[in-house]
Amino acid sequence: MNYNVAIIGAGPAGIFAALEITKLKPEWNVVLIEKGERIEKRVCLLREGYEKCPNCKKCGLLCGWGGAGAFSDGKLTLTPDVGGHLDDYMAREKVEELIDYSDKLYLKFGATEEVFGTDMKIFRELEREAALAELKLVHSPVRHLGTERSLDVLKNMQDYLNERITIINNVSAQNLIVENGEVKGMTLDNGETVRAEYIIIAPGREGADWLTKEFAKNKIGMVNNAVDVGVRVELPAPVFEPLTDKLYESKLIYHSPTFGDEVRTFCMNPNGEVVQENYNGIATVNGHSYAEKTTNNTNFALLVSEKFTEPFKEPIQYGQHIASLANMLGGGILVQRFGDLLDGRRSTPERIKSSIITPTLTCATPGDLSLVIPYRQMTSIIEMLYALDKVCPGTASRYTLLYGIEVKFYSARVKLTDELETEGVKNLFTIGDGAGVTRGLIQASASGVYVARTICAR
Repeated sequence: MNYNVAIIGAGPAGIFAALEITKLKPEWNVVLIEKGERIEKRVCLLREGYEKCPNCKKCGLLCGWGGAGAFSDGKLTLTPDVGGHLDDYMAREKVEELIDYSDKLYLKFGATEEVFGTDMKIFRELEREAALAELKLVHSPVRHLGTERSLDVLKNMQDYLNERITIINNVSAQNLIVENGEVKGMTLDNGETVRAEYIIIAPGREGADWLTKEFAKNKIGMVNNAVDVGVRVELPAPVFEPLTDKLYESKLIYHSPTFGDEVRTFCMNPNGEVVQENYNGIATVNGHSYAEKTTNNTNFALLVSEKFTEPFKEPIQYGQHIASLANMLGGGILVQRFGDLLDGRRSTPERIKSSIITPTLTCATPGDLSLVIPYRQMTSIIEMLYALDKVCPGTASRYTLLYGIEVKFYSARVKLTDELETEGVKNLFTIGDGAGVTRGLIQASASGVYVARTICAR
């Protein structure tokens, strides 16, 4: 099978690369290879009524058309300040242009018009309140699709590309073919070989482990990324309404006084639900919110970023190890009341039932997160909760629920040129979250547009 361009991964980075190539070079032969299902065939058995996650070989929430973001609540954070590192490779003005262009593409395929957080007067007032609590509030306008609309938008993109490129589902890339310092193709796990002039690797977080191993084999340079480990916080929706009613999602950054570690809020879901995900047999936690369906709770992640030095080079394995400890103790996800954590005792089903909060993730096992999360990260999380309590009183309530573990699997960051081409291997481009280049939908999409333009210009 011979192509002009082969794309690995049908997450936002891969999809937007394909969209831009078909626009600029409609005559080219392009193949997009995705290890999961088409968007309409993706399903999570846990959400379909299973009491416990069946640990599918390929998690329906993470694999398939749209990537891990397909079943998220579809937040497009329209600023270079969060969601990635594209401004390390190009001028900020260029990143802003790519974000704006990508946002317009989402609108073209059916995204909602409303954008939250554009009123600067309101933002400045909230920024001041956050600063008094030693928190940095990042200005981040958000276009919120909701899970239902997000699926519709992705389906529209799939249908559009299905008529213009070759899409191969339920097949994984296995080995890259590199000859004399230039990529020539890849082998697939079904035994076939794909030849292409250019290859774009956009595997998302689900494929980060494969990317790391394959690049090590081909001696493609990598540098350490920060490791993000933390918990998913769930509390009554009114507690965070001072922020969510005005901004929808609040990007707050805190430096813990004890260790100086950066702690940040991530993926805030007003009136949403906590969900379980399966990374290669390891249960982790995330959050979703819908455009139409609501709950009485709001949830968000608190992630502690640790930057390791040599000889550390396995961020994925580090996160997997911590998450597996929670799985070992609870058979999956652990949940604990904040008050029980402070009192040094495990939560029990009886204590959870006596709370004012009804957990939205019913399969989580009451337990003790202090037996899982390292002391340093746990201390930073506790200090962050007390800081948030000054802005939104009730955050540090004894009833606030903490789910663990939430971990973001990024590979070590690939050494790339300013064109996002891998150093040492010509015509091989690496983009998206799995490569450690981006950390969100809009910058992942923008990275796809950028490399598509680069390839077409050659």
